[in-house]
Amino acid sequence: MNKYHPYFYIAISFFLGAFSVLSFAPFNHYLISLISLSALFYIWHELNRAKLRLLSGLFFGLGLFGFGISWIFTSLHTFGGMPAWLAYLSTFLFCLFFAFFIGIVGMITSHRKSSLFLIPFIWTLFEWIRGWFLTGFPWLTMGYSQVPSSPLAGFLPVVGVYGVSLILTSLALILSLILLSKDKRSQFIMLSLIGFVLMSGQLLKNIEWTEPTGEPISVSLIQGNIAQDIKWQKETISQTLDTYATLIQKTKGRIILLPETALPLLVEYIPKTFKESILRYSAHDQRHVLMGAIERQEKNYFNVVLNLKNDSSQIYRKSHLVPFGEFIPLKFIFKYIYIHYLNMPMNDLSRGGPHQTPMIIGNQKIAFNICYEDVFGEEIIQALPSATLLANVSNDAWYGKSIASYQHLQFSQARAIETGRMVIRSTNTGATAIIDEHGILKATLPEFTEGILEGSVQGFKNATPYVSFGNWPVITLCFIVLIGWLMRHSKLLSILKKK
Repeated sequence: MNKYHPYFYIAISFFLGAFSVLSFAPFNHYLISLISLSALFYIWHELNRAKLRLLSGLFFGLGLFGFGISWIFTSLHTFGGMPAWLAYLSTFLFCLFFAFFIGIVGMITSHRKSSLFLIPFIWTLFEWIRGWFLTGFPWLTMGYSQVPSSPLAGFLPVVGVYGVSLILTSLALILSLILLSKDKRSQFIMLSLIGFVLMSGQLLKNIEWTEPTGEPISVSLIQGNIAQDIKWQKETISQTLDTYATLIQKTKGRIILLPETALPLLVEYIPKTFKESILRYSAHDQRHVLMGAIERQEKNYFNVVLNLKNDSSQIYRKSHLVPFGEFIPLKFIFKYIYIHYLNMPMNDLSRGGPHQTPMIIGNQKIAFNICYEDVFGEEIIQALPSATLLANVSNDAWYGKSIASYQHLQFSQARAIETGRMVIRSTNTGATAIIDEHGILKATLPEFTEGILEGSVQGFKNATPYVSFGNWPVITLCFIVLIGWLMRHSKLLSILKKK
């Protein structure tokens, strides 16, 4: 190896990370993540210094997040009003922070050759930590790259998305060892193991973990396509109300679902004429109009979905808020930026309760989540197995014409597979969709169009293994393996020191 080789490997790591983005929505080439990860692990084997592995992992992460979540710049600059230079810097630092997680995996596993075995477990642990640290950002968790078509998606109802990450990174490590091995027998055994896991996942996809309950119910999912740059302007509120009133009058479904904050005003300020016209229409065939708005309780404000038919007695309040979007974390650090460089509406909301009762509509119990919340599978299952149907309302207009809405849709598909429940999504600009219990899209509306998605959905009962146990089996296994390895090698090191 000449002196340029380490830097070559580090450069390749960056392109491997960027290449990995193609395995996620909207591209969905799920084999790419397996290939890119195995190449990264091969590079880590070749780089025998901790510092070089750290840099390799860091650059892989910069490629992955730099290309995979570049839409953050759009939300900060285009719609948030942040100066371009600061938005670029903020986006870069955000990506750099999460890239360090991958770099640390490489550094930790450079201790000795046997530590390569730890890579899948530490990788999965760090993805899980990334999913709750500072309220969590599990975007581009590798398990999502297998949703919905990969054979590995069959493991989702059993072990969840982090379990799929563990399996995927394990297969990638085995593939890298095949490339390193010169023993044909070992290569055959490892290839057979990969084939067995893939076949097992495909067979698991044929298992019906849940069963239908009740009669199918018709739904109308409304996509208002209200431009983000005018959505919160006082002079356009009347136009927004007219748009949704007109669309509601054209619906056919018993459940009529509007997007997150479809009405950009407080619940108490919803015009009486608007409410009465909707209630008159919904009185026919026992229709239920569910819409997003902002609720005020004394000094607290909530992002909510309310059932107008029940005069707001049925309401869901968003519990998991978006940091820097719906609340300001570490205000003593970031408040200055918000005041002087950023214009974000709804940046000081309160949290709803973590355990909220599903809304009962007809013969279905609907568990709602708002926007960002369906990224967190361990939170979605809190409403199960009671809920028979999942519903997500979102406004991804913040990210413009980027891949963000498709990635978000992929999260909803993962939640459908994990829970064995159909998912209905109503969004402002896309992707409005009906997703079946296997994560397959039954119907969608084109992005950035005004329209109504009509369809029929079926409720499901019973619990998948993931609903019953959540992430804890996988995370516990990762901790046990890590602690066991540390204990074994600490004893070994102490014996060697004595000798």
